[in-house]
Amino acid sequence: MGFYDLTVEKTNGEQLSMKDFEGKVVMVVNTATGCGFTPHYEDIERIYEAYHEQGFEVVDVPCNQFAGQTPGNDDEIHEFCQLNYNTQFPQMKKADVNGENAIELFKYLKSQKGFEGFGKGAKALAMSAMLKTIDKDYKNNPEIKWNFTKFIVDRQGNVVARFEPTADMKEVEKFVASLM
Repeated sequence: MGFYDLTVEKTNGEQLSMKDFEGKVVMVVNTATGCGFTPHYEDIERIYEAYHEQGFEVVDVPCNQFAGQTPGNDDEIHEFCQLNYNTQFPQMKKADVNGENAIELFKYLKSQKGFEGFGKGAKALAMSAMLKTIDKDYKNNPEIKWNFTKFIVDRQGNVVARFEPTADMKEVEKFVASLM
C-alpha cells in the first residue's frame, strides 16, 4: 500500500482519494483551532497560495486528541479558519491521528516518517518537558506528538519529510519550494 492508495473523509462524508494528488506535492497536517500553534494556519495558507499553481496541495485534518484543542464540529472549524486565516485549502472531517481509531492516512504517514525530535529552542524544550509527563517513551515511537505535525509527500507519492509543530515554518516553506 502506498500514499495514492489511501483516502480521507471530507466534511460532507465523501472520500477524497490521495490518487487525486498524483504528480503533486502534498502537505498533510493535523490541525487545531485552540492551540498555541494555531497561527501556523497563516503560514500554511501563505505557502499554499505561493505554490498551489505549481502543484502544491494541503490536506488539513482537524484533530481533537491533544488537550481538547479542537472542540467544534466540522462546520465550526471551517468557519473559524475562514474568518481568522482566510484558508482556501480544503479541510477534511475531524479525525483521530493516534490510537486504535487513527485514520489510515496517518497510520501510513507515521509508518513512513517517525518522530525525529523537536529540534532546538524554547518551544522544543517546552514540548519535550510536557510530553515526558504524557508519554515517557515519546522519543521512541512514531505517534503524532501534538497539533500541526506536517508530513510532506513528493510528486511520486513518497513521504519525504515530517515537521513537528516546533519546526520553523520558513524551513517548511524552503523544503516545499525545493520540491517545486
